[in-house]
Amino acid sequence: MPDTVHWSLEISKDADASLRGYLAQHGLADRDLSRFVEEAVRCRILDRTVAESSAANASVPAEEIEAAIDEAL
Repeated sequence: MPDTVHWSLEISKDADASLRGYLAQHGLADRDLSRFVEEAVRCRILDRTVAESSAANASVPAEEIEAAIDEAL
């Protein structure tokens, strides 16, 4: 991976065993751990961003959101 940084993380033994078991079941090796964690972080950030946006716009009428989308496109 170009332009990488090194993380030092502490996780529970149970989470470690679960993840390593998952990687092994799917034919992935320990070296794939970094890729898996990076993908998980990106997915979690996206999930939280969507949830925050949904909450922030909960009071906005659907028609107004649709109009804003149409205008942007």
